[in-house]
Amino acid sequence: MAAIVYLSLTRTPISIPAAHGDKYAHIAAYAAVTFWFMQIYDTTRPRVIVVLALAALGGGLEILQYFTGYRSMEAADMAADVVGIVIGWIVGPPRTVNLLDRVEKVF
Repeated sequence: MAAIVYLSLTRTPISIPAAHGDKYAHIAAYAAVTFWFMQIYDTTRPRVIVVLALAALGGGLEILQYFTGYRSMEAADMAADVVGIVIGWIVGPPRTVNLLDRVEKVF
């Protein structure tokens, strides 16, 4: 989460050498974080709260970028965040194996 906030507001963002590479980075970051939280929470209510909080985070960071003077706010970035959140929700448990449960059973 700290990396998402930092990379969203830094003066020197990471450049991905591909067309719309920053959108892929948004999708990957938010999908990974959402997938992680889907491992932790196993009921619908907290999962919905996480999804809404992550969407608010993405939107809030875009708004903050507008006020930095060195970054720009883009609606396409917010859309990419939401796409990542949806992907993380879909590939998370219970549709797939809960990796944290598996690790806990081993240790």
